[in-house]
Amino acid sequence: MLGGLLSSALIPAVSWADAGSPSFLSAARHADGRYYLHGLSDRGDSLFHLALPVRGHAAAAHPTRPEAVAFARRPGTFAIVLDCATGSETARLTAPEGRHFYGHGAFTAAGDLLLTTENDYEAARGVIGLWETAGYRRIGEVPSGGVGPHEIVRTDAGFAVANGGIETHPEAGRTKLNLPTMQPNLTYLGPDGHIVDQVELPPDHRLNSIRHIAYAAGRVAMGMQWQGQGGAPALVAYHERDAGTVVFAPGSDAGALKGYTGSVAISGDGTRIATTHP
Repeated sequence: MLGGLLSSALIPAVSWADAGSPSFLSAARHADGRYYLHGLSDRGDSLFHLALPVRGHAAAAHPTRPEAVAFARRPGTFAIVLDCATGSETARLTAPEGRHFYGHGAFTAAGDLLLTTENDYEAARGVIGLWETAGYRRIGEVPSGGVGPHEIVRTDAGFAVANGGIETHPEAGRTKLNLPTMQPNLTYLGPDGHIVDQVELPPDHRLNSIRHIAYAAGRVAMGMQWQGQGGAPALVAYHERDAGTVVFAPGSDAGALKGYTGSVAISGDGTRIATTHP
């Protein structure tokens, strides 16, 4: 028995290096119409690609294991856990009755929990699902602090959640049900997933749905999608918890960007934001 334990201890742990040490994960559709999850280098080269059964939206990377959770786009109710070193599916998450995923999730720094953005659509409120990563068992949920939580990212002090503010229901398809009253916000969660702070957008940005976010050096970068008519305010901004107000990027008005911001990234020093647009 002791010899067996010593032998097993000598086996090196599988890491992201075994999957090519990707810098990014991205869902894509190939020319043949099939969907895949790609691991990309910092130059954009594909290091691996794994087949997905349906269109994916985003994926969460485990902090140490070469493992990714790929989420179906809203209103999908499942997510696939993939071993990125072997290409095998190791588990599948199913949203509880009355919930669906929004396409994003984030791991704790230790990798023992996965937090997922979800819609409690009968109550028209956002929730954050909590999943143990040893077997991916759901252990509960906490409020997201708003309606329509889209992306969640890990911060130095916990997590940040982009509550987009838009109420939807699977029976209504992708119809937006609450535009006259929508109010997006950025919510901060502590390490245990409970709300510790929130910031709302100013009144003239009420129809700017916060969708994708990124975090570095104490700043949360935000990309928004304009739900109003005609001209619109800026779609790109950042927030520092201690500073209070949201700072909008000049030149990122909805007219120039066609009202839509997709993915968001922020440099390690927090001084530069990159976004995608039509």
